Amino acid sequence: MRILVCNDDGIDAPGLKLLEEVARRISDDVRVVAPDGKRTAASASITIGRPLTIKHLGGNRYSCSGTPADCVVTAMTWLFKDGQQPDLVLAGINDGRNAAEDIIYSGTLGIAREATFWGVPAIGFSRVKNPDVRVGDADFLARFVERLWTGRDAWALEGHWLSVNLPAILPAKVAQPRIGRDKIGTIAEIVSEEDGQTVLIVPRGRAHSSTPGDENDLIDRGYICVNRLNWFGETGLEDEILERLG
Repeated sequence: MRILVCNDDGIDAPGLKLLEEVARRISDDVRVVAPDGKRTAASASITIGRPLTIKHLGGNRYSCSGTPADCVVTAMTWLFKDGQQPDLVLAGINDGRNAAEDIIYSGTLGIAREATFWGVPAIGFSRVKNPDVRVGDADFLARFVERLWTGRDAWALEGHWLSVNLPAILPAKVAQPRIGRDKIGTIAEIVSEEDGQTVLIVPRGRAHSSTPGDENDLIDRGYICVNRLNWFGETGLEDEILERLG
């Protein structure tokens, strides 16, 4: 079994190190491609028509100058071009939960979505800030991934991937949450105003709004939250609208 591990927090992130440990407990064929720096909220953007720099860091570890999704693209088009593509892509473990609108903003989940474009099953892992990391976490998560892999026929459908949010303490029970609303980027702060030019910054942080049964609620109650997401989901127009357009 070949596993590709990527993230959006950068090649030196603690969450990536833990996910590497998880992958290596499952397989002896693990490749790591991660950004050379933090790429928070990069979503699923990729770099087209501009150079990307890949650095071999020893073993099967590489850094990429591009976005999180670029890590998948470069792996598929370069690293694996002469061999078998991975059986599974693991993304994360993100430094912070990916809930509500984050399922679109997240670079971690952008990695998983990009993997599905190549027909590879993918799981994006995120965890609350400042978790209580324990010695047994890697073993628990390896067993968790193995169970997901065994049952992949139920979730690894075309265009689908999994988003897994981990609570502060593992092991934990599993729940499927409702996708909530907790928008980031709702305010802008003025840095300077001069000569018709305004410099703004959108600060980090969110309201941490929650309603019963959504991701924030269940994560805060100590559950592992699992959602199956997909990238298609077109919705047909009503006949009345089509008639007006015609």
